[in-house]
Amino acid sequence: MEGISKRKMTMITVAVAFVAGGIYFFSQQGEDPADTEDIFSVTAKEAEMEQSVNESAPEPEIIKVDVKGAVKSPGIFTAQAGDRVIDLISSAGSFTEKADTDKVNFAQIIEDQMVIYVPEIGEEDKGDLENIQVGTSGGAVTKGTSGGLVNLNTATQEDLQTLTGIGPSKANAILEYRETAGKFKEVDELKQVTGIGDKTFERLRDSISVK
Repeated sequence: MEGISKRKMTMITVAVAFVAGGIYFFSQQGEDPADTEDIFSVTAKEAEMEQSVNESAPEPEIIKVDVKGAVKSPGIFTAQAGDRVIDLISSAGSFTEKADTDKVNFAQIIEDQMVIYVPEIGEEDKGDLENIQVGTSGGAVTKGTSGGLVNLNTATQEDLQTLTGIGPSKANAILEYRETAGKFKEVDELKQVTGIGDKTFERLRDSISVK
């Protein structure tokens, strides 16, 4: 009987140990996947949030504007999207005492490669100046231009009107001269066009060619 009791005790001990080991094993198996899932879930959410932030922050547009004429500090200035003419004139030190401010559209929105020309009071040929001269002279190359210069021998009316101080009437005068007198042989010949005086020509000299 004593031998049988010992075997029973041994079997009970082994059974208890087996059950305890099983409980421990399954408890560990239940925790690890949950922890692993939490780690990957947090990492995925962080990556998604970072990508969302990067996509919602586009690079700012670079806008360059050339301010000329009757301003205290003419030059090329960097503007921000939504800026208006008055903002760039302020950047150029505001108007001089001779500025004809009635010819300036303060509220016009700025565009890249824009040219703002502020005429002086009583300036020669001011009748052909628009409220604000806007163009891409010296900037983007278009048909009728060469290396950023407007070619007087191939330019269209639209090309000519990108030049500072050249409105529709002066552009037509240049085209009529080219049709009657032939191609321009040199840039100085532009002064022979009706309405193009010395001051106007000096403003245009660095923006035109006769190639």
